[in-house]
Amino acid sequence: MSQQRPSLLDLSGSQEKMGLLDDRSEKSPSELESESSYEFNNPTSNDKTAQWLPILAAPAVKLGSLHWRQLFVRFLIFLIPSFLQGRIVRDTGRPAKLFPTSYLDGMRGLASLFVYFCHYSYQAFTIAEGYGCGETNYHILKLPFLRLWYQGPAAVCVFFVISGYALSYRPIKLIRSGQWSEFSNTISSLTFRRLIRLYLPPAISTLMVILFLRLGLFEYTRQFATDRKFHKNIMEPHPWRMETTREQLSDWASQMFKFVHVWDWGGGGGRVAYDVHLWTIPIEYRCSLYLFLVIVGTARLQTRMRLLSVFGVFVFTYWNSRWDFLLFLAGMLLAENDLIRGAHDPVLPKDENDKSTTRKCTTSWFWDALALLGLYLLGQPDGRGEITPGWIYLTSLIPTWWGAEPFRYWQGIGAVVFIYAVAHSAFWQRFFNSGVVQYFGKISYAIYLMHGPAMHIVGYHFENWAYSVTGLEGYQYNAGFFLGACFCIPTVIWWADIFWRAVDIPTVKFAKWFESKCVVKA
Repeated sequence: MSQQRPSLLDLSGSQEKMGLLDDRSEKSPSELESESSYEFNNPTSNDKTAQWLPILAAPAVKLGSLHWRQLFVRFLIFLIPSFLQGRIVRDTGRPAKLFPTSYLDGMRGLASLFVYFCHYSYQAFTIAEGYGCGETNYHILKLPFLRLWYQGPAAVCVFFVISGYALSYRPIKLIRSGQWSEFSNTISSLTFRRLIRLYLPPAISTLMVILFLRLGLFEYTRQFATDRKFHKNIMEPHPWRMETTREQLSDWASQMFKFVHVWDWGGGGGRVAYDVHLWTIPIEYRCSLYLFLVIVGTARLQTRMRLLSVFGVFVFTYWNSRWDFLLFLAGMLLAENDLIRGAHDPVLPKDENDKSTTRKCTTSWFWDALALLGLYLLGQPDGRGEITPGWIYLTSLIPTWWGAEPFRYWQGIGAVVFIYAVAHSAFWQRFFNSGVVQYFGKISYAIYLMHGPAMHIVGYHFENWAYSVTGLEGYQYNAGFFLGACFCIPTVIWWADIFWRAVDIPTVKFAKWFESKCVVKA
């Protein structure tokens, strides 16, 4: 009896309820075997090729069965970017439900994408200097605002402010409503799950790098990675392939131990050779712990005293030039400010409803203009701001005692100003809540973790090919750079999309499940 085989659309539609390894077939093993059995002619005993034929054909026999075909097709569907899969178009385009702070997710998504653009660009060009600095920096893409597309340090400042906001919003909301039992559960949960949330995905991504190293995939582009003909500015050598897998795993374990880096305030501490871009993760973790300490320490204070105390910690942090924790604290203050003014309440405050049309337009223009000011400050050049037009005076205002990198000063202020303004701007919130931007928000962490491996393994092939097509001299080099980007950017997004679904989402679920198994039941 013939069996009806599932169509691609049938498998696609049912994938929402089935895992990649979940077999829902109702057929018996005998039926499956009878469908896909093969007959081989018995060769003569001295025909060695024929003796191996059944063994070599075994994979085909397996794939010929309905069970393995289902798994194989599901796997292929899983490799398709989520926004192209009909079963989840609604989920990955515009979310079914936008939350009041969803615009921050979109903002974080674009910031993550810009970090990748930074790491793609800085290997080819000097991007740290602003427009008009010296005699060579007159490219249009170095102008204020435009340079934000590839200014990674500015995006990191945005990350830290958003993290401070997101981590403190719910605890502060519970504090303000006096729900102390729920506050205790929430702050405990955040603290417990933070390590898993931050470190499990990069542990998996760096293990993937180990696997690719052992398979030799890095060797095809190792010479390209250190060739000055192609990388005229900063080079990122491949991680080193050791003699044995055991040595490699031992080295990985040692580096991951140092990666959980909470004991040293040094900016470069906690770097891992298997992905040099991950240096911000130990900083995120350390600042998260300090933020939780401040939240708990000020929880029982009156609102005025709590704000005064947090502001005191803010000033103390500022005087010690800790730009990273400063931005987390700024995010906390922005979260409390939004709660005080009822920014995310379902009904607008009475004074908002009573505003005249003219006053509303004026207010809207003010916040939009303030957002532009924040973007300008975010565009502070990473280097030589003291001789860059538009930044000479602002650079002179940086305190002489400021111990961090000078560019962190105005970039940090710009991040706070921009996020503060966007919280009041309907225009900017609509932009960051748009479908495409929200999609990047969902895969933001995956972009951050995957852009390094994807570029080193696949992207360098595209770049090498692009330069072979265009040449390496003058504008030919620029053309090769942009031609390579046309292939590298989709590759990184594709890798990030897969990692988001295969690792990032399950990590969040695992952290919640693991916590549920560890906590004391009420």
